[in-house]
Amino acid sequence: MDKTSLIGLFLAIIAVGVGMFLKGVSPSVLLNPAALLIIVLGTIAAVVIAFPTSEIKKVPKLFGIIFKDQKTLTIQELIPLFSEWAQVARKEGLLALEAKLSEVEDPFLHSGLLMAVDGQNAEFIRDVMTEEIEAMEERHQASATIFTQAGTYAPTLGVLGAVVGLIAALSDMSNTDELGHAISAAFVATMLGIFTGYVLWHPFANKLKRKSKQEAQVKQVMIEGVLSVLEGQAPKAIEQKLATYLPVAERNKLHAAVTGGESIDG
Repeated sequence: MDKTSLIGLFLAIIAVGVGMFLKGVSPSVLLNPAALLIIVLGTIAAVVIAFPTSEIKKVPKLFGIIFKDQKTLTIQELIPLFSEWAQVARKEGLLALEAKLSEVEDPFLHSGLLMAVDGQNAEFIRDVMTEEIEAMEERHQASATIFTQAGTYAPTLGVLGAVVGLIAALSDMSNTDELGHAISAAFVATMLGIFTGYVLWHPFANKLKRKSKQEAQVKQVMIEGVLSVLEGQAPKAIEQKLATYLPVAERNKLHAAVTGGESIDG
């Protein structure tokens, strides 16, 4: 479970709810069927119009990605793995890694190692794996755009909802007490549009983009690792090379774990 998504959503609801309370606004004003219909159904309708069916079908899966942690290998896990493979390849030859293929569950890494074992040259392997990353990023960008567009439509629909509410309120000005209530209710749609657009949809899009970038970085490390093993580089050299993808603090922890001591950089 991705705790940051849940924590952020919880804090957003608390912030708006407590803010309304401090301003003397009853949360019951949010129970406005007309405003909810215009914002929620209107946003869904706009997104469905804007994107093909093949991409809309992915939306439930995208929510799963937003609220769940990705089950992928980390860079910290990959570095010792490639170091081990490098030792095997230098001692027993590259074909000895064929026995390791059954242990590799990640399809991308499995494909790269298989090409190396099959004798493909480094340039071919890099091209194939890089193109796969680029295709993945393009798919992820298209998916994130769904939420970006929803975040654009929702606030505008909020304005539309407010206009509709004002038309209804100003159509009968005989009762001033009711008029004030109707005008305040008209702006509920605007509030819901802004809230869903800038607290939900845009942040959801950004979360998908960040997770895509992290996944692409891990896959890039896989490319460098496979090619380093293919080229017969020393395990220590591979560790140093791949560690450059880590933040300094994580790099120091890895160094301390390998050497069995504390890093001087803390």
